[in-house]
Amino acid sequence: MAAFTEWADARMKKLSWIDMGLVKLSVFAFALMIAKLWEPILSLEWYWYAIIFVLAAIPPMIRIFRQG
Repeated sequence: MAAFTEWADARMKKLSWIDMGLVKLSVFAFALMIAKLWEPILSLEWYWYAIIFVLAAIPPMIRIFRQG
């Protein structure tokens, strides 16, 4: 698994900011498609989405603002 992670990291460094934006757009479109096809996922209360957002945002923010 570590070899795959290193391979993926090396490939990610070759992407431009436009490529990264397109990846984000494709993930967003995929999430909308899943929500459209599987409607029960939209029945959650709004705060569950907020909790998921905050928990998913914490690790990258720690890496961004960590010293050294």
